[in-house]
Amino acid sequence: MLLRISMISALLAYFLLLGFALEREKQRDGGVKKVKEKKVGDVIEVKKDLKVGKDNKGNKKKVEDVVEVKRDPEVGNNKKGKKLTRNEKVKGKETGSPKSDKEPRNNTVCSSIGGICQRSSYICQGRYLKDKCAAPKTHQCCMPAGAWSVLCASHHNNRVRGCDLFGCGGFNSRRDGDSLHKAVDVVCDDYSIVNAPFSGTLRGPVVGIQYDGVKLTNSEYCVKIFNIRPYRYMGPISQGEALGYLLPLQERFSGITSHMELQMCDRSDPSPYI
Repeated sequence: MLLRISMISALLAYFLLLGFALEREKQRDGGVKKVKEKKVGDVIEVKKDLKVGKDNKGNKKKVEDVVEVKRDPEVGNNKKGKKLTRNEKVKGKETGSPKSDKEPRNNTVCSSIGGICQRSSYICQGRYLKDKCAAPKTHQCCMPAGAWSVLCASHHNNRVRGCDLFGCGGFNSRRDGDSLHKAVDVVCDDYSIVNAPFSGTLRGPVVGIQYDGVKLTNSEYCVKIFNIRPYRYMGPISQGEALGYLLPLQERFSGITSHMELQMCDRSDPSPYI
């Protein structure tokens, strides 16, 4: 009898230990499970949380299952099942700042010729040039008086020739008969260096009444400079660069004020620029 009781006790202890071990193993393996599935570009993370408890009668039961699904933000599906990436452009949606149909021009055209873009309602100490500034039509390029550099290297400014025995050097001054002088005479000493009044391109020799000269042009100006001997007749030249030297007018016209002659190609007045 005593042996039978001992065997039963041993068996009960064995089953209790076995049940306890199985329960610990189940809790350890079933605590958190992560499952990753890929379905047409989606990454799904599933977390299963198993909690075990007891009901009123002492029976074990599964209390709660928690499933958490996460979608990878980098990849997704559109309505048609096509994979879309984060940087893919969606039709019908703007992904950047709007651009105008027409890019506005910058102000370099105005600044390259010595002007300043400003509202045309402001006072300009010179004259306004159209279509030289950026988009707003209310802005125009103000060309200040004396926009050109000094032409004669031996002088500090551009001085217009006054009147002498051979006439006057101002624009529209009266000449022989009823003709008008459609140019401006800038005072300079014989053989003095003559500098380019603005940056541009030399376009070849021109024929004058007294001495020949050279034509200088850029996007805004076109001028003929007479009574000088150019170092060259063709090619680009920078503002202030030596253009040539003044020919000796005193050898032909004793007592005349030595000068170079500036004539705009359209025979307009160059006075505002010098």
